[in-house]
Amino acid sequence: MTTPTLSTPLASPKTAQSEPYPASRRRPAALLVLFSLWLVIFFASLFAPPLLDDADATHANAARHMVLTGDLVTLKVNGIRYLEKAALPYWLDAISFRVFGFNAFAAHIPEAVGVLLLALLGYHWSRRAYDERTGFYTGIFILTAAGVFLFTRIYIPEVLLSLFLCTALYCFLKTLSLTKTPVTESTFPPIVYPYAMWTALALAVLTKGLVALVFFFGAAIVYLALTREWHLWRTLKPLSGIILFLAIAAPWHILAGLRNTGGMNGHGFFWFYFVNEHFLRFLGKRYPKDYNKLPGYLFWSLHLVWLFPWSLFAPAVLIQGWRQRRQMLNTNTFSARTTLLHAIYAALVLVFFSISTNQEYYTFPAYLALLTLIAVALAKSEAIYQQDSLSRHWITFAHATYTVIGLAAATALAYGLWSSRKLPFVPDIGELLAHRAVGDYTLSMSHFFDLTGPSFAALRLPAALAALAFAIGPAIAWWLRKKQRHLASTTTIALTSTIFLIAAHIAFIRFGPMLSSQNLAQKIQQLEDNGSVSRDSQILLFGDQSYGSSIPFYLGKIVYLVDGRSTSMLFGSTFPDAPPIFLSHEDLVKEWGTGQRKILFVPLERRDVVDRLLGNNKILLAETSGKALFTDRPLDHPVGTDHQQ
Repeated sequence: MTTPTLSTPLASPKTAQSEPYPASRRRPAALLVLFSLWLVIFFASLFAPPLLDDADATHANAARHMVLTGDLVTLKVNGIRYLEKAALPYWLDAISFRVFGFNAFAAHIPEAVGVLLLALLGYHWSRRAYDERTGFYTGIFILTAAGVFLFTRIYIPEVLLSLFLCTALYCFLKTLSLTKTPVTESTFPPIVYPYAMWTALALAVLTKGLVALVFFFGAAIVYLALTREWHLWRTLKPLSGIILFLAIAAPWHILAGLRNTGGMNGHGFFWFYFVNEHFLRFLGKRYPKDYNKLPGYLFWSLHLVWLFPWSLFAPAVLIQGWRQRRQMLNTNTFSARTTLLHAIYAALVLVFFSISTNQEYYTFPAYLALLTLIAVALAKSEAIYQQDSLSRHWITFAHATYTVIGLAAATALAYGLWSSRKLPFVPDIGELLAHRAVGDYTLSMSHFFDLTGPSFAALRLPAALAALAFAIGPAIAWWLRKKQRHLASTTTIALTSTIFLIAAHIAFIRFGPMLSSQNLAQKIQQLEDNGSVSRDSQILLFGDQSYGSSIPFYLGKIVYLVDGRSTSMLFGSTFPDAPPIFLSHEDLVKEWGTGQRKILFVPLERRDVVDRLLGNNKILLAETSGKALFTDRPLDHPVGTDHQQ
């Protein structure tokens, strides 16, 4: 076997050409491991918790409207136009609802499949560019990174955008590579790649909008400029490719524009979607202002969390990149081209959202590129582990850091378990939280800051699993690394992360009663089924629809909104055909107790307001995590009495 030297570039040719690596035998094993990890981490988590309030159920409501009305053009939530999002994710959800019914599994399966396909794309791309081990590392890194798991708990389009954008970039690179070196190994005929590129790019635009064009063309233009490969532009089939792109991406945009005119100030879809949701959002002037921007230090440092545990090996990327900085533009190999394109693309995404308004998950599209670079650097460092003291020291430092973090986490969890050993288990963890304006949080992990001592009793099982994983896994991985059993060491880290993510999902289920209002929707259905309330009762939500968006989904009906003409409901409510579902405080007080029975959902954050408006003139039907259901009159048939339905 040829011993790697320090002059070997980070983006080296396939090591399989110089090492007797039985890829034909190991490839099925690698795919089996990747698929098994996906089943355990992502597929198994599709069944619980139920759909969550806010974005999760809001998006599901839009897809449900598509199924029930057959309107695949105009998104609507609770009967109101929802024009800020591209349509493809909702089409996928609508298909899933048709197949599996209206439930959380159906709502989230497209996203889970997207994660699997993203991991397989990373595996395939890295295996083609580098070697079998790097491909395997890329796949398991994607499946076990904390951010990939965290940001797929609700149905947002980032993983699908990542899949389509990275597919387009891969096809872009394959097109150029096959032109320069036609003998390069290829899965499909060369003519397939440019058209697959334009198709994937069109799907990316249908997933997230114009930002897909910014990222793709930004990365492609910088790449072509640095490599001086402008003369290859004809191989990308720009004329016929653009026609294909428009044939896929343009029809929905055109139809949505034609069908949605005459909104606020005469604006329609075109202004709201393209100007307001793209340009004004980037500038921080979007209307209405219901978004956030992370401080710079958090924006950058939190990527150590989102890419954990693999971010611990990020210094290896810097070491290898610095050593080979003069060779990075040597694009005679597919591996060198891949490394350069990943670096450009990841940097573009990160810099773009550091300037724009942002949420933590906005940089998700860069994860595959970043994790691939870490996988390449780690595999390279493993290959020169004995000869290169600097790489060896940095890997040792990464393991030491991981072990310290693991022991600290295990100790903290063990202390929490010991402190709560005599406390009773309370299934509704929301009753035990500190409740600091929970509904106003915009950060994905904000709820964990509300954990109290008693609430830890509800998390005993996931805490025990996580403590066990952190106490043992990092130490075993370090020991295996010292024995130079590199594959086993890296796989142990992945398995440790897998156990932690399983524990995290169990904890996530414990938060279900607080994050979802499905149980209150079930209470309404139960009262309807036993005749305690009429099925014609008016259901009202107090505040923005996001506070209880799972209620209209699970009830399958439009609800009235009191003081809810805001955020995602605001622009759509200005169209002349918008249903009259918006009530003011005065309307609520005037209509309460008259006409049809009223059932009012009140989030914790609005309880004081409702108490001032209605006083004691309300009857409590159910309460969970501070959220409550009130009605305006006694039940028709109180629960527990005999009656003929």
